[in-house]
Amino acid sequence: MYAMVAPPDNAPPDNALPREDVLWARSLHYSHRGSPGLIGVSIGVRAGEILAVTGPRGSGKTTLLGCLSGQLRPEQGEVWFNSVPVHTMGALARERLRRDRFGWIGPEPRLLPELRVWENAALPLLIAGATHRSAKRAACAWLDRLDIGAFARKHPDALNRAESQRVALARALVGEPAVIFADEPTAPLHRAERALLLRTLTTAARSHGITVLLATHDEETAAVADRRVALLDGRPAAAAPALPPTSIPQPPEDQAACSLSA
Repeated sequence: MYAMVAPPDNAPPDNALPREDVLWARSLHYSHRGSPGLIGVSIGVRAGEILAVTGPRGSGKTTLLGCLSGQLRPEQGEVWFNSVPVHTMGALARERLRRDRFGWIGPEPRLLPELRVWENAALPLLIAGATHRSAKRAACAWLDRLDIGAFARKHPDALNRAESQRVALARALVGEPAVIFADEPTAPLHRAERALLLRTLTTAARSHGITVLLATHDEETAAVADRRVALLDGRPAAAAPALPPTSIPQPPEDQAACSLSA
């Protein structure tokens, strides 16, 4: 298991990493085809904390979660998970880290249509080498908690959008990861379904000591978090430059008088 890897020789000094922080990053820079995605973002997340990363669409939330989870490799800066430098890992090691220690749920369920619902939920365990029986038992337990256990033997085409998203959440939770990255997980859902998904996620996180990074632009979704970090244009919101005031051209006096007299 990846957890057995010893800390590297270049691990950060004790005073650089607060002991309660399970995940932290410093001075992250990332660009998308030359367009800035992140500009000097630093962040720390405590073990067991639910942290909301907020901001409007295009502010860098998904890019930040991608860098922290090892899906993206930052162009500059550092990402540490415990004492492991994610930013220096190769692609295979980052994939193993995501499989063994992280869970992910995005706005799209991304279920495999050829697999049954329980197999989709159990996929992280099956890939990790768990037995068919134990993987199915764990997956069905989460499906039951999400009120979709009755669909366990069906295929994803029998589910509606909200039910599919609950299967995606079960898949993220089934391996009891150290960290769950939730990127706008409630975006496609109606209010009642959104509340159910968030309630299950937060209850599971607190009962199992799972750290959650929750990217959202929705105020009600962000309200479930212990703390918030806001991004704007790829920067921490407090550091984002203010836009210059818009200059509105005024019409000539005779034109204004004409419009007033019309």
